[in-house]
Amino acid sequence: IFKKIQDVHSNYDTDIWTTIFKKIQEVTGYPEPYRPGSSMEDKDIAYRVIADHIRTLSFAIADGGAPDSVGRGFVLRRIVRRAVRYGKEFLGAKDGFFQHIVDAVVESMSDTFPELKTNQSRIKATLAKEEELFGKTWETGMKHFGTAVTKAKDNSIRGEDAFILHDRYGFPVDLTLLMAEKQGLGVDMKGFDEHMQKQKDKNKDSGAMAAKKGFMGVDQLNELETIRKVAPTVDEAKYVWEDSTGKVVAIYNHKEQTFPAEAGSDAGKLGILLDKTNFYSEAGGQVGDIGTLVLPGGVFKVEDTQTYTGYTVHIGTLEPGAKVKEGDEAACKVDLARRLDVAANHTGTHILNFALRQALIRENDKNQFEKVDQKGSLVDEKMARFDFTWPSKLTEAEIARTEELVNEEIAKNGAIFTQEVEQGAAMEIVSLRSVFGEKYPPVVRVVSIGKDIPTMLSDPKNPDWWKHSVEFCGGTHLKSMGEAQKAVIVQESAIGGNVRRILMYTRQVAADAAALAESFAQELTGIMADTSIAPAEKLKVIGVFGKKVDDSLIPMLKKVEVKNAIKKAIDDCRAEEKKHTAKVKQWGTEIGEKIAKEVEESKLAFVVRVLNNYQPLLAGERDAIVECGKALEKQAKDTPTLLILKDPKKGTAHVIGTVPKDKTDKLAAPEWVQSLGCKGGGKPVSASGAGLANDAVEESVKKAEALAEQKLA
Repeated sequence: IFKKIQDVHSNYDTDIWTTIFKKIQEVTGYPEPYRPGSSMEDKDIAYRVIADHIRTLSFAIADGGAPDSVGRGFVLRRIVRRAVRYGKEFLGAKDGFFQHIVDAVVESMSDTFPELKTNQSRIKATLAKEEELFGKTWETGMKHFGTAVTKAKDNSIRGEDAFILHDRYGFPVDLTLLMAEKQGLGVDMKGFDEHMQKQKDKNKDSGAMAAKKGFMGVDQLNELETIRKVAPTVDEAKYVWEDSTGKVVAIYNHKEQTFPAEAGSDAGKLGILLDKTNFYSEAGGQVGDIGTLVLPGGVFKVEDTQTYTGYTVHIGTLEPGAKVKEGDEAACKVDLARRLDVAANHTGTHILNFALRQALIRENDKNQFEKVDQKGSLVDEKMARFDFTWPSKLTEAEIARTEELVNEEIAKNGAIFTQEVEQGAAMEIVSLRSVFGEKYPPVVRVVSIGKDIPTMLSDPKNPDWWKHSVEFCGGTHLKSMGEAQKAVIVQESAIGGNVRRILMYTRQVAADAAALAESFAQELTGIMADTSIAPAEKLKVIGVFGKKVDDSLIPMLKKVEVKNAIKKAIDDCRAEEKKHTAKVKQWGTEIGEKIAKEVEESKLAFVVRVLNNYQPLLAGERDAIVECGKALEKQAKDTPTLLILKDPKKGTAHVIGTVPKDKTDKLAAPEWVQSLGCKGGGKPVSASGAGLANDAVEESVKKAEALAEQKLA
């Protein structure tokens, strides 16, 4: 319509695109503007590709999307990379150019689409980070293209190389074709297509293998539905935390992949289907219930609960001697203690979602253009795992505030409200959270914390609702927030472009993690207070301890405290080690001076001395025996000396022997050292030994003295 009204030949010639084209020329610095018409020159194609892609991405990111390595996000990532490649390859654009074109999209379209201006900063930040990420692969990709050119066969780039450029470096084959054309080459498209098909087949096989890992397959489900005419399971009772009853309508033998009319405990893994159940089957990131089915013929232990096309399957084994048959009445007993822990973590993810939005955005003006959108979750009885969009690593202050907000909500003990509501009405609630890209049914289950849902529906735009967590959810939840008892964040990490992951504990697991952290702090205090460990040895102990702390899942903030304490302990130990080394060297020098004085006063022909007899605090430090030897070299260099240093921990002694050159014809240093009964060796004038047992030192000294008297007489 615009093309007709404005009497132009192409949609790209309408004034909707003019502002964007001008901005592209400005930020790339390309000397020529876009030429209206249907020019197929590289530079005009590049203008159109960049303009089209920046507009697409601006709207997608404003709507909550983000480049990623999987799913819809991967499509956005490919679009970013294609536009950036065209800019660099054909317009000579520099790194970081792409984000600035967003301003032109906002300028030309925000009057009609105000969300573009509202999210302008976030769109630019997202694209800047994505372009930076791609920049790291662009250079290596271009190197591979250069290699591919040199390996070209029959004037064509090999299909394998074109596929590698596409798959590993994100170069679409149409760009490879254009780049190859500039080199006077073609591309082996047949070979490229073959490699693409191999990858598709591989992915298809992986999907088939994943399906086979499921407890029941398509054939079994088809038999239930079309042959046996089994009605889908009625599972409304899963939200009622009480025992219930159901009738066995089918028994599935997993090993045989059959539906026997009855089975015994020797059948192995079974799947029991009831007409109705109170067991919650795995869904929405929440694990399935476990528990027991009490049957007339015994007890069936439910180890997992899964849903297949509307059929709730209780997976597990019969206790020894038990049996089950179709038509049996079963008493359904869910492990409610475990479910309570699961529910605490599930409700915890709702509060975590709420707290992240509060801490990162609503309490932080600089982040007003960012979004915290849920990208997935997994909850079981041990932990809550929550994935969300955010452009950077959370700071310690942000983690602390988030954890604080979660625990504030737990302390408020707000009631948990659930209600099925028409989707359109529910979406009107101003603070409602839903998963971006998720398709919801016409009637949805709404979960609210601290405020009843009818009140919210009666005044959906009330700003007070921002004070409450409100989400679509089909999981099992607590009755009130206080049942969560306590929450601690134990890990925060990146799992993809602009996607972060938090692990959080609640209830007893949180208390245990906090207690473990406290025990670490006490253990470190004990290590530092132990005066029996030398500084050098203490550093090794702290190193092992630090690895244990690193590998643990304890409250992140407490882990930071402990690691800071470890760092200080290491610094203190190194300082102490330095002082201790200086002291040991001083002891060695002083001992050497004392021995030299003994030589001088007593006119000794040789000396055999144990350093520990002069300084009982020595613990095998070699610096002492070295410095002692140096002192004797200066003050008694004409006297043969045999020095022994006992190491109390090892239980053995280190030995150093020196003999003046003019006496080596009578007594060689290695012979003298070995006379102690230890292994040793060296030159005639100096030798060392080790392995002499501490309790043998006294007798060994006598042997060494006797040998010296004999040889030097």
